[in-house]
Amino acid sequence: MAADMTELLDDLQAEHADLDALVKDADMSKPSAAAGWTVGDCVGHLWFFDREATTALEEPDAFRANVELLLANPDGYMGSTLEQARALGDDLSATAARQRVVLLDALRKADPAEKVPWYGPPMSPASFATARLMEYWAHGQDIADGLGVTRTPTARLRHIAHLGVRTRGFSYAVRGLSAPEVDVHVALVAPDGSQWTWGEPSAGDRVEGSALDFCLVVTQRRLLDDTDLQVSGDAASEWMQIAQAFAGGGTITDPAIAGLPIG
Repeated sequence: MAADMTELLDDLQAEHADLDALVKDADMSKPSAAAGWTVGDCVGHLWFFDREATTALEEPDAFRANVELLLANPDGYMGSTLEQARALGDDLSATAARQRVVLLDALRKADPAEKVPWYGPPMSPASFATARLMEYWAHGQDIADGLGVTRTPTARLRHIAHLGVRTRGFSYAVRGLSAPEVDVHVALVAPDGSQWTWGEPSAGDRVEGSALDFCLVVTQRRLLDDTDLQVSGDAASEWMQIAQAFAGGGTITDPAIAGLPIG
């Protein structure tokens, strides 16, 4: 396993631990911020797609067959993910924890040069692990909002922010659009007060503010206008209105239903 994957997988494991701590004594039947989903549904959603992620890594042909099922009946497929998770009942948390261990092991064994199939574009194992970390953080936000808990931001936000920047083109493509060939400079204040930057510093189009706000927007957990991000230029403004760091259709416009991305 590449050295950079070691740190990344340690961060993914830490995100798992944070979610466990968040739901440890929580009422799993309590509504989350994802419309129609309980806290338990969020955990179940993560379990289901951790299982699918493991299949994608270990049995890519079998995973591609599962994607065909999704394409044939998207609503039925998504409904079945919750049904399977709910069927676990009180065993959900333990089953989900075991699946996370299996997934981490599969990621450690993955060939860094081999692309992993997913519901969106195929990804390197490093990008794949980053996407799983992003999903845990985003659905953790759904749970925290539902429970009325404020989470402490960590340096792991850098992974999500990086994914948010890298998926700028995808945010357009998933809507059948082409991203403008204009560079956008992203300058974010990290939880420790340091600065994280992407893009050409002299670019006129800019996104500036806290890393937390940026991650909330690109995971569609908050609307841009509900954050303190400073956005300059038409290209940057357009991007931030449609930013999407997760696989799935680009139809989510309200954070109340932002718990529905695939994966």
